[in-house]
Amino acid sequence: METTTSDAIEIPGRDAAWELLNAHTTQPGLLGHALAVEAAMRWYAAQLGEDVELWGCTGLLHDFDWEIHPTLEQHPADGAPMLREAGWPEVVVRAIQAHAPHTGVVPETNLERYLFACDELSGFVVAVARMRPEGFGGMKPKSVTKKLKTPSFAAGVSREDVAHGCELIGLEPAEHIANVIEALAPISDQLLV
Repeated sequence: METTTSDAIEIPGRDAAWELLNAHTTQPGLLGHALAVEAAMRWYAAQLGEDVELWGCTGLLHDFDWEIHPTLEQHPADGAPMLREAGWPEVVVRAIQAHAPHTGVVPETNLERYLFACDELSGFVVAVARMRPEGFGGMKPKSVTKKLKTPSFAAGVSREDVAHGCELIGLEPAEHIANVIEALAPISDQLLV
């Protein structure tokens, strides 16, 4: 297996992450969500001088087990042993556990906090883009913020988690939204299918 070493953390690499994701995920919406969170995580890692591969792969894998473990009791806890068996380091396993508040694992590191912050918001931004004729083109944080105030729109997205994510990374919602839009726009062809 090809591995990638950066910042002294060895990971199986993006190809292995994509393979693991696809081994357990068939729903196009979940695959798109994984790509969106990966893009947001890579964007933030680059901005913060963090390990882009590590952050990107963590974002890509964060919901890899959702189809096979579709309950809060199972996801992501039951996916942790699968990640370890596939060679993913504990830093990735813990971050994935920390993105789900029901696990009781509190996001402590930047990787953990940003994964939490990017998860719900990435899905929401994609939902807003799908409603717009121009997709991500010209999208402003204000249009996303307006939709956040409409409980029936993308009702599965936790507004509390979006707000808490902004707090965790110390950004105002408008700034975080703008960053996520910028991160996702380049892969809009993969997200708006």
